[in-house]
Amino acid sequence: MTAALVAGLLAGYGIAVPVGAVATYLVSLTARTSLRTGVCAALGVATADGLYALVAALGGSALAAALRPVLVPLRWASALVLVFLAVRGAVTAVRHYRGHRLATRSTPPPPSPARAYLALLGITLLNPTTVIYFAALVLGTRAANAVSPLEQGVFVLAAFAASASWQLLLAGGGALLGRLLTGSRGRLVTALVSSGVILLLAVRMLL
Repeated sequence: MTAALVAGLLAGYGIAVPVGAVATYLVSLTARTSLRTGVCAALGVATADGLYALVAALGGSALAAALRPVLVPLRWASALVLVFLAVRGAVTAVRHYRGHRLATRSTPPPPSPARAYLALLGITLLNPTTVIYFAALVLGTRAANAVSPLEQGVFVLAAFAASASWQLLLAGGGALLGRLLTGSRGRLVTALVSSGVILLLAVRMLL
């Protein structure tokens, strides 16, 4: 039981801690909206990680074999989604900044917490890094002795808890950043930098 708990925690932190495009977008989204929206978005990321951990625990090596043919389409789909989010974030930030200066545009409504949850859930499910990570995890763990359903459940819950704790920490950092950058220019710079980083990560994903 302890081994399953530790393995789940390590698996959850292993996929969550490296800062990539999804983490960058989560911090930027929270900075531009609210902590509540950021928390829901963070839980969307953790839910995707938990689902992959569940499939990894139940699917066995057949999961890895089934995923191999679609890894390239998943990589392209993920990159296109990230590029769209980066461009939309930059355009929205520029419009917001100009509208604030000219006082002629209204602020675009922020995404609802439910929409933020679903958006980050979908983005993370499309993330090929997550797919490859848990596929490799499956191949590694299936070489060992079979585990009980209880241990599988502990592994999945631990992986979810680890991912959720880290994503919530990122959301909290984004909320703090949003409070510090109260000026319209500061928020514009933050959004543009975030969009640039996401674009670079999306391009790197395809190379």
